[in-house]
Amino acid sequence: MVDVSTVSIVVAAASVVAGVIYYSFQLRNQTKMRQTDLVMRLYSTYSSKEFWEAYTKFMMMKFEDYNDYKKKYAPTGFPEKPEALAWATVSVFFNGVGILLYMKLIDINLVARLFPTAPIYTWEKMKPLVEGFRKERGPQMYAEYEYLYNEIKKREQQPTKIG
Repeated sequence: MVDVSTVSIVVAAASVVAGVIYYSFQLRNQTKMRQTDLVMRLYSTYSSKEFWEAYTKFMMMKFEDYNDYKKKYAPTGFPEKPEALAWATVSVFFNGVGILLYMKLIDINLVARLFPTAPIYTWEKMKPLVEGFRKERGPQMYAEYEYLYNEIKKREQQPTKIG
């Protein structure tokens, strides 16, 4: 026959197991909510008038290579040239997204859906500038932006899943 103390031990153990399972589900849900909140705050910046003015200004810039960019647009002091500020706004934003992606603080699927083409187009236009910056200032300049670009391109190569 089972006595009351054995039943209470089993109930207590089951309660602890249920609590741990509940906590792990809550923790996973909280992590997803934080990621979503972070990405939506990034999206708020991305969808702002200021960002799109900078993005448009950068995409309209004409340069052959890094040296041509420096001659035409490089900062000369304060106030900065508007084109240099546009480059900084766009490149720093996407480099930051790349850092978050690299640190696994945001998910590539969410990033690629919210920022589907701009990181690709801007990286392809910026690449000669980044190469010049890397020669002058070090090989790690904008490495996270390049990582973001590569991860989005990898994701494009995978079959599309809907749902």
